[in-house]
Amino acid sequence: MSTIRAKDRDAVIQSLRAGVVPRTGQHLIQVGRVKELEALMKDVERIADSGSGFRVVIGEYGSGKTFFLNLVRAIALEKKLVTMHADLNPDRRLHATGGQARSLYAELTKNLASRTKPEGGALAGIVEKFVAQAKSEAKAGGITTEAAIRQRLDHLTEMVNGYDFAEVIAAYCRGFEEGNEQLKADAIRWLRGEFTTKTDARAALGVRTIIDDASFYDQLKLLARFVRLAGYSGLMVCLDELVNLYKLSNTQARNSNYEQILRILNDSLQGSAEGLGFVLGGTPEFLMDTRRGLYSYAALQSRLAENTFAKAGMVDYSGPVMRLASLTPEDFFVLLQKLRHVYASGEVAQYLLPEPAIPAFMEHCAKRLGDAYFRTPRTTITAFINLLAVLEQNPGADWKALIGVTEVVADSGGTADLALENDDEFASFQL
Repeated sequence: MSTIRAKDRDAVIQSLRAGVVPRTGQHLIQVGRVKELEALMKDVERIADSGSGFRVVIGEYGSGKTFFLNLVRAIALEKKLVTMHADLNPDRRLHATGGQARSLYAELTKNLASRTKPEGGALAGIVEKFVAQAKSEAKAGGITTEAAIRQRLDHLTEMVNGYDFAEVIAAYCRGFEEGNEQLKADAIRWLRGEFTTKTDARAALGVRTIIDDASFYDQLKLLARFVRLAGYSGLMVCLDELVNLYKLSNTQARNSNYEQILRILNDSLQGSAEGLGFVLGGTPEFLMDTRRGLYSYAALQSRLAENTFAKAGMVDYSGPVMRLASLTPEDFFVLLQKLRHVYASGEVAQYLLPEPAIPAFMEHCAKRLGDAYFRTPRTTITAFINLLAVLEQNPGADWKALIGVTEVVADSGGTADLALENDDEFASFQL
């Protein structure tokens, strides 16, 4: 394996130690989830082929939902899709009347990412790419750039806010040609949903509408069409922490948000949302609680019901709901190996733990956490990095004493027998 850059190494280690998902370097520690990723890759290909997609990714707290969503976004970027992502919270919802849906839209557009700007902030670049293409067409056709833009955006005017959307892009073009940075900034502000009053928008851009709570989803459909006109394959929207909708105490507010999910689901499954895909992350209670979860809304329960034939170990990854399977002990063994490798910056000579220490650590966790150590891996990963940090800063420390192992004996078959303190049993792991 090649040496890992200090920047990438620190980004992964510091994030995992804090219990959050790293923004970069996920490929360095990815294990398992092969079937799930293959299913989402098919969704990405469908979106790129003018289709649509909708998935609800369900997993326990700390099971790797956010990590999985980040991997899906990375795959989408490689397939020339544009991605948006945001976490829901009390101030960001899918449906609201107090500005929370507009706040969610603003956060999504702030995190708009393309292959050249994977960290976000790609909106201005996408608009400029579209304007540059229009300028080339205008030059070839002997017309003005603004006329070419209006021709390309003509079919968008039939959609909600579509006419004003075209006006804003034309205003950006005028600012681009005249060197008017304020006009360009105002156009981007409108596209990001940052105007709070129609009066301000009309004074700055001459448009009569703004992006508000009511137009949240319609604006996403507009944006999906626009990025395709700009030369991208489509738009993927990743929303995490949907359990915050489950936590809403007001029944009407909760049901209004579930109605918005139903609308998105219907559009996606019927194929009317062209080039647009949604991946939503939530916990089992958010889905299955018949009093407050998605299953409390009858129309959603019927659409999201599990395949009754997928039982006795059988799986179905084609439905709208995808449950993240627990990592197997084998997957976890490989994950801890990768973490040890990343911590050492890819230098085998700098490994802080020998090979037998990894199954010993897994046994240590199994005795204290039970099957939760690989079912919800966040706590175990943090503990493993904490162990490496202690060993790094205390060169004389003995890893066996730290995790309570009294003896490690490898037999001729390569199996390590681990004797744990205060335990008469022995656990065997094939190394």
